[in-house]
Amino acid sequence: MQHHKYSLTELETMIPWERDIYVAMLVNYIEEELEKQKNRQ
Repeated sequence: MQHHKYSLTELETMIPWERDIYVAMLVNYIEEELEKQKNRQ
């Protein structure tokens, strides 16, 4: 919710393919953040 500016209501009412896209975006974001942390260390 915080990173892609969706409300909880919007997430709960998403249809399955929308939720799949959202989860893919979130996974991509997390992977990028982990890569940034590795590069800092």
